[in-house]
Amino acid sequence: MKKMAISSAAVQKATGKAWNEWHEVLDAAGGKKMTHKEIVAVLAKQHDVGPWWQQMVTVGYEQARGLRVKHQRPDGFSINRSKTIAAAIEAAFSAWHDKRTRRKWLEDPDFMIRKATANTSLRITWGDGAGNLDVQFYPKGKGKCQVTIEHARLKSAKHAEKMKAYWGEQLDALRAFLES
Repeated sequence: MKKMAISSAAVQKATGKAWNEWHEVLDAAGGKKMTHKEIVAVLAKQHDVGPWWQQMVTVGYEQARGLRVKHQRPDGFSINRSKTIAAAIEAAFSAWHDKRTRRKWLEDPDFMIRKATANTSLRITWGDGAGNLDVQFYPKGKGKCQVTIEHARLKSAKHAEKMKAYWGEQLDALRAFLES
């Protein structure tokens, strides 16, 4: 059986059933032929599982049964990266938001910012418009912040892995730029 991202003990504590029990229950309900939404409905209506755990158990089941691969979502693939940086949150936000500053550290600095909330978040259309980037900024004490990225609507698992590596490198470059 494939190793799950969330331990069986954690799932059992939260839902009353371990991974192998959920797999048996969902197999018996016909889960291998159901959509994601249909599996969630079984968990909600027949097993009284809360909303967050409905998603976790469904994704875990889909991955275990080969119905979903790593990073896969209904609208494509999605990856996440984060980095804690010894810089003020305002500096990190500005490094993303200001195009001139962005060119100093980001390999591909041209994209469209759809929404910006100062020192909190950016919603970005990436590249050819096929990908969405959600950048969040979190304070981590005096002179430190965390930058998190979710890059969604990627076209394949291979593309998702490539972008996960890319964003790891770019966040390292951002940290080097801001900490120098």
